[in-house]
Amino acid sequence: MSALASHRKARSRTVKTSPAVGFTTAALASVSLLSTQSADASPAEPKPSVEEVQKKVDDLYRQAGTATENYNKAKESTDEKRREVDKLLDDTAKRTDKLNESRRALGSFAAAQYRTGAVTPTAALLFADSPESYFDQTQLMSRMTDRQRVAVTDYETEQAAAAKQRARATKSLESLTDSQEALRTSKQEVQTKLAEARSLLSKLTAEEKARLAALEREKQEEARRKAQEKAEAEARARAEAARKKKEGGGQDGDTGTGSGSADGSYTAKADKVLAFARAQMGKPYVWGATGPSSYDCSGLTQAAWKAAGVDLPRTTWDQVKVGKRVETKDLLPGDLVFFYDDISHVGIYIGNGKMIHAPKPGANVREESIYYMPIYGSVRPA
Repeated sequence: MSALASHRKARSRTVKTSPAVGFTTAALASVSLLSTQSADASPAEPKPSVEEVQKKVDDLYRQAGTATENYNKAKESTDEKRREVDKLLDDTAKRTDKLNESRRALGSFAAAQYRTGAVTPTAALLFADSPESYFDQTQLMSRMTDRQRVAVTDYETEQAAAAKQRARATKSLESLTDSQEALRTSKQEVQTKLAEARSLLSKLTAEEKARLAALEREKQEEARRKAQEKAEAEARARAEAARKKKEGGGQDGDTGTGSGSADGSYTAKADKVLAFARAQMGKPYVWGATGPSSYDCSGLTQAAWKAAGVDLPRTTWDQVKVGKRVETKDLLPGDLVFFYDDISHVGIYIGNGKMIHAPKPGANVREESIYYMPIYGSVRPA
């Protein structure tokens, strides 16, 4: 039996799929699909910290300041081009009047000659279309009086001048169009940057806004501390200058502020500048404004020095080129202090490490430490 048993054909078995195995396979497929979908989806950006928001907002305000100076430059160029175009158009109109006078003079001479039979009808017809061609006829030129020749010369001169003036006016109009486009672009950029800053601030919770205010106070306190240090250094310098003067080593007009000094003329001008600037305290910052009810930063400095009889350019980029460059340690009241690497902000130094400036949208003209922003450099305008 055992031998027969060993030669029996093995019985085939049907393997049934277990429900548990089927569920597991489907689950794995689902997980794989979800994983693929998750990988394809963009991950949500983490909410920025209050410190990051502060840095971003400050940077947006700085960029808005730069765009404001671009706007000021474009507006100045646009105004200049508009004045130039208006003058050219006026001159062109005058040239056209003179040209018409010359044409009328030629017409009267030609009409007289036609009545006397000196000019053929064909030549007269030619004159009606083109006076200069008509009078260029050799047979007619020989019959012209000196007065008529002068009239022809005047006509040709005025015609050439009018054509040249029209070409200049056309070119200036094209330049004005370019300036107006730059003005619109700069204005849009300012508005975009300010809108981005407002949007960031609007998304903060009450707790985050409180934290942001605390960070701002810390920043202002640090700036005040540095200003106090400079005020003490200036006081020591004044005391030293007074001592030297008492001993006979000083000179009249030496202020003793830092290692710098100013003569009476500059001091008198600076007094007028500071008096004007203090009178503007509390007025709002408005980008592109030059007073009297509101100012941007360079608009305020320009107006203040105008009160002292000194004409400054409109933008910070041009104002920084005026006068003499001075070190921060040598600052005197009235000097202009410029900020950021792109020279997008300016204030008027008042002494003791402080300035009067028009800070940014939403703020008023006020006193503040010059160390509130990174200093680029300073100039003494006069």
